Amino acid sequence: MSGRRLLSVVTACFNEEGNVEELYRQVRAQFEAIGRYDYEHIFIDNCSTDGTVTVLKRLAAADRNVKVIVNARNFGHIRSPMHAILQARGEAVISLVADLQDPPSFIPQLVAKWEEGFPVVLCIKHASEESQLMFWLRKKYYALVQRLSSIETIQNFTGFGLYDRKVIEEVRRFGDPYPYFRGMIAEIGLQRFEIPYEQPGRKSGITKNNWYTLYDLAMLGITNLSKVPLRLVAGLGFVTAAGSLVVALAYLLYKLFFWTEFDLGLAPVVIGLFFLGAVQLIALGIIGEYIGSVHTTVQNRPYVTERERINFDAGSTACGADPAGNQSRTT
Repeated sequence: MSGRRLLSVVTACFNEEGNVEELYRQVRAQFEAIGRYDYEHIFIDNCSTDGTVTVLKRLAAADRNVKVIVNARNFGHIRSPMHAILQARGEAVISLVADLQDPPSFIPQLVAKWEEGFPVVLCIKHASEESQLMFWLRKKYYALVQRLSSIETIQNFTGFGLYDRKVIEEVRRFGDPYPYFRGMIAEIGLQRFEIPYEQPGRKSGITKNNWYTLYDLAMLGITNLSKVPLRLVAGLGFVTAAGSLVVALAYLLYKLFFWTEFDLGLAPVVIGLFFLGAVQLIALGIIGEYIGSVHTTVQNRPYVTERERINFDAGSTACGADPAGNQSRTT
């Protein structure tokens, strides 16, 4: 080590063979331009099935700043990035996705604001080159979480930003085996600076976020930050019970006054049964999400199991490869 302050960059990967080398080059170029920090770039691969690991090993062999964790299997898009963040040794940690939708060109701005004293510097997405429908849905989701949450959440925040070491240590204290990182940052509540940006499109490959992963993230955010859905379920139960009582009394009175003319029939009964059944399923689904969160917490599983890690016993420099010590090591 050179004695200079160390910054960490963390990138989670899954089948990003076409992006990781370009991301590495751009990150390296930004630290060369800054020039006053040592850095490490931690890639955590979530058991990719393409050539991502091969590319990462080649980069690590040429540049000791590149550190690689290879997971034993795919541990999902929540646990794997958190494990990598907690392995970082830098005085601040910068989170970047592998698909270049978090532009590395913002690194100097993030570092500059951190040097001014902000422990949290976030890049906030105000526009995106992705599908307009998806962008609109994401905005509505953030707005919904804000309305339901008991704390002030961060709108249009994807995790792209810089976090001081004391923020990372606060995150570590949560001890949540299935963490909602964005919610943690809001919960910690330290002073933050927000930088608006337009999210570019993916450079190569296809997105790994399907509707299930997006739903998983959405429910994780809601169940971690709010008890409102549970109270809505209770309220819905009271409203449904009251409505059923009113309808039953109305039918009783109508039948008493028009005994011979009024034929009840099966249709109202069938409709009522289906309605009550739907209400019960919705209620059970919401309660089930919270029970599932409790179950996951009680299990307290580790974030990932590592198959291999590379260069974690090597030093870091301000920029690029060190010809005198460029061989990677596996621990």
